[in-house]
Amino acid sequence: MDTSRIRNFCIIAHIDHGKSTLADRLLEETGTVPRREMRAQILDGMELERERGITIKAKAVRMTWNHGGQTYLLNLIDTPGHVDFTYEVSRAMAACEGALLLVDASQGVEAQTLANAQLAIDAGLTVIPIINKIDLPSADAEGVKNQIHEFLGLDGPFLPVSAKEGRGVPEVLKAIVEKIPPPAGDPAKPLAALVFDSIYDSYRGVIVYTRVMDGVLKAGQKVRFMAQGIVNDVEEVGHLQLKYVKADSLSAGEAGYVVCGIKDIHQVKVGDTITEHARPTATPHVGYRDMKPFVFAGFYPINQADYENLKKAIDKLHLEDAAFFHQPETSVALGFGFRCGFLGLLHMDIIQERIRREFDVDILVTSPTVIYRVTTQAGKIMEYDSPAKFPPYGDIKAIEEPYVLATVVVPAEFVGPVMQLCQDRRGKFIDMRYLTPTRVVLKYETPLSEVVVDFYDALKSISRDTPRSITSMWDTSRAICCAWTF
Repeated sequence: MDTSRIRNFCIIAHIDHGKSTLADRLLEETGTVPRREMRAQILDGMELERERGITIKAKAVRMTWNHGGQTYLLNLIDTPGHVDFTYEVSRAMAACEGALLLVDASQGVEAQTLANAQLAIDAGLTVIPIINKIDLPSADAEGVKNQIHEFLGLDGPFLPVSAKEGRGVPEVLKAIVEKIPPPAGDPAKPLAALVFDSIYDSYRGVIVYTRVMDGVLKAGQKVRFMAQGIVNDVEEVGHLQLKYVKADSLSAGEAGYVVCGIKDIHQVKVGDTITEHARPTATPHVGYRDMKPFVFAGFYPINQADYENLKKAIDKLHLEDAAFFHQPETSVALGFGFRCGFLGLLHMDIIQERIRREFDVDILVTSPTVIYRVTTQAGKIMEYDSPAKFPPYGDIKAIEEPYVLATVVVPAEFVGPVMQLCQDRRGKFIDMRYLTPTRVVLKYETPLSEVVVDFYDALKSISRDTPRSITSMWDTSRAICCAWTF
C-alpha cells in the first residue's frame, strides 16, 4: 500500500480511562474482528491483564478502513496506563506518527495523562485529544476541555466519545486519517526496520515485532541485526491482526512481525535496526534510551533444582520487557538466585506472577530496595543495594540516593494530609497548581527509598480514613494518583 494511506498511531491515557475499550470499538468499526467473535479488552490476552483489568504489554494490531473512497491502513498500538510501564509507552511512540490521548470525562486530567502527553509531544507525535466516558452521569466534558487546553497546551477539536457505547468512534477514525501524518519512509531506500518488541516461541524461536522505516522486508532476504552484528535469513514476515497473518513483504511505513529462526534470545535487542546484509543502511535508527531500574529485589527458587528453569524464565521475560534487569547473585541463606531490577513495585509484582504462572517456578522474593551510590575518599564510585554493604564509614566521602519528582493529583480537601505525608517521607515541596476548583496537582522531590514500600497505601488511606459514604470514599481514593519522573 502507498505510504500516503498508512497511519501509525498509539492510544495513551491514565490507567482505567478506557484505552482498551476504545481499541475494541475501533476493531469492531473497521471490521477487523466480527462482532460475534468480540469480547471485552480483546487485545489484553495475558491472564494477568484480564484478571487485574490493566494493560501490561503494548499490543499492535493492523486495521483497514475506507474513507473518501480510499482504503487506509491503520496500525494501532494499545499501550499500558500505569506509571510502572512507561517504557512500553515510549517504545510504542517510536513506531508511530500520532497518538490518541484519552481523558476520562468524569475524572479529568490525571497524573499519567500529564506524563504520557508530554512523552508524545517530546517525541514529535501528532496528539488527538479524546474525551471518553461522556455517557457517565458525572461527565463534565467542557471542564475537561479546559483542563486539557490549560495544562497540556493542546487545542481542539476535542472528540467526545463513549467507548463503551461506541458513540463517536467513526469520528475518531476520521480524525486519525485526516490529522495524523503518513510515515515518511521510502521503499526504494536500503532496508531499515526498527525492532520495537519481541517474544519467544518454543517452535519458531524469537518472533520480532518491527516497524519498517525504509526499504522492503521479505522472506528469503539475508538480514543483519546492526547492534549485535548477527546475520540471519528471513523465514517469514507478516502482519499483526490478533494473530500472525503471513504476507509476502513488509514495506516502508508498515508494522508487522519477522521470523528468522533465532533460537538464542540474546541475539535480539529491542531498539535494534534490521537491515539487508547485501545493501545495508548507512544510518541505523537511534533506538531506545536504556531504562535504569530503580527498585531491586532478589529472586531465588524455593527448590534449588529449579535454578536453571528460573534462569530460562527470566531470560525469556527480559526479551519481552527490556526494562526488566537481572544478574546472577548468591546468598549464604538462600543459595543461587538473581538480583532483579524493576521500574516500580507493580512491575516487580507482575514479573514474579508471570514466572510462577507461565513457567511454573515457585520463587522467594526479598524485600525491595534501591541503589545507593557511594564515593570513597580515594575517588572511587561504587553502587550498593543495601547500606549494610557500605564500606567502612571512614572510607566514605559521599553517599547519593535516587530521587523522584512525584506529581500527585489530589482532591482539594485532602491537600493538607497529602502534603504532610510527602514531608514525612523527606519530600521537598516544588509546586502546587489547581486543575479545577476541587482538584490540585502537587509536585514533590522525594527519595525513592521512601516510596517503594508503602507510599501508595499511605496515600490512599488518607481518603479511606475520612468519614464519608462508601461511594464517595471509593471515588476519592481513585482520584489520588501519582506519576514519577526519575
